[in-house]
Amino acid sequence: MLKLTVGLIGMFAFLQVYSIQAVLPVLMVDFAATEVQAGMVVGATVMAIAIMSPFLGMLSDAVGRKSFIVGALLFLAIPTALIAQSPDIGWMGLWRFMQGLSVPGITVVTIAYIGEEFEGRAVTELMSFYVSGSVLGGFLGRFLLGHLHELIGWRHGYYVMAAMTLVGALWVGKMLPSSRQFEANPNFRSAMQTLGEHLTNRYVVTACLLGACVLFSLVGCFTFINLHLAKTPYELSTGQLANIFAVYLIGVVITPLSTTLLRRFGAARTVRVAVIVSMIGVLLTLVSPLWGIVIGLAVMSSGVFITQAATISYIAVNVKKGRSLASGLYYMSYYAGGTIGAWLCGIVYARGEWSMTVWLLLALQILALLIASFGMVKTKPRTA
Repeated sequence: MLKLTVGLIGMFAFLQVYSIQAVLPVLMVDFAATEVQAGMVVGATVMAIAIMSPFLGMLSDAVGRKSFIVGALLFLAIPTALIAQSPDIGWMGLWRFMQGLSVPGITVVTIAYIGEEFEGRAVTELMSFYVSGSVLGGFLGRFLLGHLHELIGWRHGYYVMAAMTLVGALWVGKMLPSSRQFEANPNFRSAMQTLGEHLTNRYVVTACLLGACVLFSLVGCFTFINLHLAKTPYELSTGQLANIFAVYLIGVVITPLSTTLLRRFGAARTVRVAVIVSMIGVLLTLVSPLWGIVIGLAVMSSGVFITQAATISYIAVNVKKGRSLASGLYYMSYYAGGTIGAWLCGIVYARGEWSMTVWLLLALQILALLIASFGMVKTKPRTA
């Protein structure tokens, strides 16, 4: 039940973050938006998460864990419902930004909670369930909204998504065990000292840089592949685009397997192989047949999910002090990379469409490979 609950926390945290991608071509028509504007609406939530992650991490270190997670889920439902009232692309961007303000209260604090309450193998197992839930949430958000648009329209679809988030908050409030190992640290000076230590900690810095590259690739790829597939010769509908995101389900299966890879090969080797796999997947999206593109997306996303699971486990295992703040710094970097990816890939797509976007994504993944090769320190997880 604990593993299920941790997985559901990840799912509800990411249910809203990328849901908009499935209806992006429709929104561009409804609001007469450009590719760059569309990318920035996707990036608005990501930007807010990047800004708030370290601050909510510090606040959680002073206040607590479970109440933060439940409160953040409740708050997330409000802007999700308000998106349905958006009169233009600007207002939608504002509500998307408000969504992002609450997400770190779920993601950052959950990672800190797992790192405090458990040790050794239990940490990596729960992290893998959390990431699997995150992957499932990323898929369900896009899948549900794409099909809801065809049934009741995207505006009513967002009301459904808000209701689902409320249900998630109630479940977590009832089923997540209260913290037993948490020790409050309300001292601001101590928090700033811990921040300074993290900024010079090789484990934290390397994980942050890798995280930025990971989400840059994921957001850039899955945002603009929609625009590519909505055009001739594919001309996919919102429901068909939503079905494309079923490749995320492969990540739900593969991510728990990353625990085995981490134990056998270590974080550094696992990440290097995962990045290379992701690069192969991106290259495959350049082929013409739709089935080839789908395979490419499946391969690309699998590599990304393994990289993400390995990276957050790397932090949980190696950082013992100020875990919530360390997680906050990781997510700040992770989502800053996603924000830049949404913006930069939008500019590149507007100039050279999908083929040029692919080369930009490959350049970022080469950078991630270099970071993993030279920055990661091989460590062995503690045994329970």
